[in-house]
Order: sequence, then structure tokens, then C-alpha cells
Amino acid sequence: MANDITFSITTTRFDEDYAPAESSRVTTNFANLARGSGRQQNLRNALSMMNHRLNELVPGDDDRYRVELDIVSVHLRFGDGADDEEFPVIEVLDVSIVDTSTGERHRGIVGNNFSSYLRDYDFSVVLPAANAGGEGFTVPEDFGILHGKIFQHFLDSDAYRDRFAQAPVICISVSTSRTYRRTGVVHPVLGVEYAQDSFSLTDDYFGRMGLQVRYFMPRGSVAPLAFYFRDDLTAEYSDLQLAGTIATMETFQKIYRPEIYNAVSPAGEVYRPTLDEPEFVRTGIDYDREERSRLAVTQGRYAEEHFVTPHRHILDAWAADYAAPVR
Repeated sequence: MANDITFSITTTRFDEDYAPAESSRVTTNFANLARGSGRQQNLRNALSMMNHRLNELVPGDDDRYRVELDIVSVHLRFGDGADDEEFPVIEVLDVSIVDTSTGERHRGIVGNNFSSYLRDYDFSVVLPAANAGGEGFTVPEDFGILHGKIFQHFLDSDAYRDRFAQAPVICISVSTSRTYRRTGVVHPVLGVEYAQDSFSLTDDYFGRMGLQVRYFMPRGSVAPLAFYFRDDLTAEYSDLQLAGTIATMETFQKIYRPEIYNAVSPAGEVYRPTLDEPEFVRTGIDYDREERSRLAVTQGRYAEEHFVTPHRHILDAWAADYAAPVR
């Protein structure tokens, strides 16, 4: 029955001329940067920050390497192939690294940023509804299961395998609800490893997507990043690939969460991130964090109305039948 769901992929270059497509989630972090009168300068500054950070992490000339980013948009299609049965489910970033001294292009890591209508539905519709009674926080037993199975099915699909040779790595902010401690492990590019005191709701959610997590603070950073991956983070990817992901996602986090990633003081042996940190540096790149939160609810409702509710019987039957391949 898993063959009843297939996927198609389109890509859009993310550069200073990028404009969000009509089907793109407006809460996507890179889409938020690309609106308003300062959109082109926002994008130009963000890309400049990425390139500067990449060259800090990789030995060589100060401006030798340049990142090129493509937005990967994934559409789900049900087995009958009808046009109205296609739904945008996932958007990620694909990183390429250009050696400007030789012209050689190196494949980076796909994943990085992660956006999903269905995740908006889970966190902005399902979770609030489960806690509407105000009798303590609760997480539904099946929370994230459908989303996780769809994501794993996509990674094992022909659409993914025909285009990408390696599993994705998602890189996001650490949780402000957890405490992190250094483990003593140091990676040449990923940096100092941290471990959380317990799994967060986000950790559990990505776990249902078949991804495990490790936390590292790269050299020159002030806070650890969360890396979600499928296989072996430190063995499957080259140092240059990891540097490309760090440069890309740390830049976004400096823009989105400067209180954590542009703080004046770096994380110590024990670290509890907070958005109430008073001493931090703003990047000068416009980003509307409150708008993103509001739109997440709107887009969660959209997923409910156009995807989950009308196809509930198909999705429930498919999820019950689906089993992730043994790896």
C-alpha cells in the first residue's frame, strides 16, 4: 500500500533574487527574509554571512569558498494521480559549495532547514487542542506518527534516491527548555559536543522521522546547534560538507535567534539557552518572529482543511500498513 503515495521534487535557487513561490510555506524561514522593501539586501547580507562563516571553518584563502543554495520542494501525490490530490509536504535546503579558485563544485548536505505543513498542523492545531483543558501538558500518543512515516517514506522513495546520494541532516536551534552539558568530545569542524539533560518534544518528533540528534558548538560559535541525522553524522559526511551546513544554518539562527546565536558570551560547560538574554548583537537583517508564529497556525489549519481531513481514511490506512525499511 505504500506505493499509493509518491513524491515529486522541484527546486528553486535561493539567492539575492529569490522570491517565494505561491506554494511555498510563508512561515519558511528563508521566505520570511524575502519579503518587504529590504528583501534583496536581506538576502544579500545573509548569503555574505554564510560565505564568510564557511571560509572561517575551512582552511585556505579568506574568500575561496562560496555556498550555493537550492530550496527543495516536495509534493505528495496519491495513487490515482489526480491533480487535486497533490499536496506540498516538505521544504528543505540543498547546499553546494563552490571552490572559486578552481571552479570546482562540491556537493554539500541536503536538509539543513526543515519546513512542513504537516508539522505546522501537529504543533499548531493538534497539540493545542490536546491541551485546551488546562489540566497539565499532554502529548497525544500518536503525535507526529503520520508525519514521521511520510518523511521516512520520502527518504526511501525513488524521487529522493534518484537525486540525493546521502541521507539528510537537519540543523536547528537548541531547545530553550533543556540544559546542555559538554561531553568532552571535540570534532575538527562540528566542534565541542554537548548532551541534553533529557529529550525535548522536538527531539521526540524528529525521532519519529527516523532521525537521531547530537549537539555541537563549532569553533567561533557561541552556542551549540542541534544536528538531526539518519546514519552517522561524523562518518558519513566530509569536513567541507559539514562546514557548509554549519555556515548556512548558523547564519539563519543568528538572524532568527540572535539572543542565543549572537550572544556576547559563549556557552560554558553547562548551558541553558534563553531568548531573554539581554547581551546580544543584532544582525541588521529583518526577520518577523511574531509573524512566523501567527502564520504557523494559519498554515496548520490549511493542512488540516486541504490534506488531513479530506484524506483521513486514506492516510490512516496507509500509515497502518506502512513499515519503515529495516536499515
